[in-house]
Amino acid sequence: MNYISDYIMIPLQLIIVFFTLYYFIIAFFGIWRKKEIKILTPKNSFAVIVAAHNEEQVIGQLVENLHVLKYPRELYDIFVIADNCKDNTAEIARKSGAIVYERFNLEQRGKGYAMEWMFAKLFKLQRNYDGVVIFDADNLVDRNFLLEMNNRLCKGEKVIQGYLDSKNPHDTWIAGTFAISFWVVNHIWHLAKYNIGLSSVLGGTGMCISTEVLRKFGWGATCLTEDMEFTMKVLLKGIPTTWAHDAIVYDEKPLTFEQSWRQRKRWAQGHFDIAGRYIPSMLYEGIKQRDIRILDGVLHLFQPYFLILSTSFVLMSYVYTIFPFYTNIINKVLPVEVMTAIGVGQYLFPVLVLAQIGAKGKSWWYLIFYPLFVYSWIPITILGFIHRNDREWSHTQHTRSISYKDVLLTQKNEFTKEDFLGKQAVK
Repeated sequence: MNYISDYIMIPLQLIIVFFTLYYFIIAFFGIWRKKEIKILTPKNSFAVIVAAHNEEQVIGQLVENLHVLKYPRELYDIFVIADNCKDNTAEIARKSGAIVYERFNLEQRGKGYAMEWMFAKLFKLQRNYDGVVIFDADNLVDRNFLLEMNNRLCKGEKVIQGYLDSKNPHDTWIAGTFAISFWVVNHIWHLAKYNIGLSSVLGGTGMCISTEVLRKFGWGATCLTEDMEFTMKVLLKGIPTTWAHDAIVYDEKPLTFEQSWRQRKRWAQGHFDIAGRYIPSMLYEGIKQRDIRILDGVLHLFQPYFLILSTSFVLMSYVYTIFPFYTNIINKVLPVEVMTAIGVGQYLFPVLVLAQIGAKGKSWWYLIFYPLFVYSWIPITILGFIHRNDREWSHTQHTRSISYKDVLLTQKNEFTKEDFLGKQAVK
């Protein structure tokens, strides 16, 4: 040790090197897809649940969309939770053909509590469903969604996340960069982990959970990021979250930077909250069981801490150029060629993903602003850490009224009236 500060700075550099290499290597496994023989015969029944809080502008389009999925209509029911609504969400959902449950509880506010309440209602019904599928009110859903989830359940998967796409990627540069970030994560993180047998993480919508798992372990996820909390809860029990790349849900992306900031700050707060509560037990169980999936879950929970640590190191490295106060080992551990490849790769991966999904005009233009979106995570994450114990739920207002037909037309896919209106189930 050449400096007293090396006792901190050398471990810090080793952590940065480890995380950088770990996620860079994993990303390569998301460039391709494994061949899959799908089970196309509908077998499983589904309770399709939509949590809605003052969503009168978008709920109708989603319920109408859900009625025309390519799946036998007798094998799924559509439920809408009108949660503390002060508008016409419940009325519109009923007129559109959904089974509506109205909930009023101003003390236990948020999607997590609403889902807990709804599951209790669901399990008291005479009908038993094989799986529960969860959507947000602003979503639109690919018509093959349930067929894809049926395929996964038939193969023994219990907790499944679908592909999170965007229904408004060209509205503003904020919506555009937000969409790019989801596309990138879908491929170099979700798909990559699924390809190598690691656990993914639920994304809050477009997800399917076996009713057997819900009955056995309960929901119990009521924090700001209830999806991540449930993921870690069942991962501790040895149940990974898998990935259904062809089960596509179209999510509404924020139109303004302010909306984006608030939403991501809530995610950061929830992430830190869960990390504080789950890392110790997951680290213990992962080592005890020698389960790489649980240990990978620990690394995921540590991710925002890593962002703060790496940002701090970058700032200290500028001081180092003026006043050397630690031993720089990064260049000794990582050759310059490797560091260069990683530097190029972080900008190349989004380009590869956009090319792979066949992105259209504006998305390529928004790619210029993508680094701004990425680096804005730094102050958001810091604020999330500061307010990590603040669990007050805030609603993201959804105003982008658009139909599933409009989404397909925007994508310039082949689309016919028969495709949209056809109610014949897949046989």
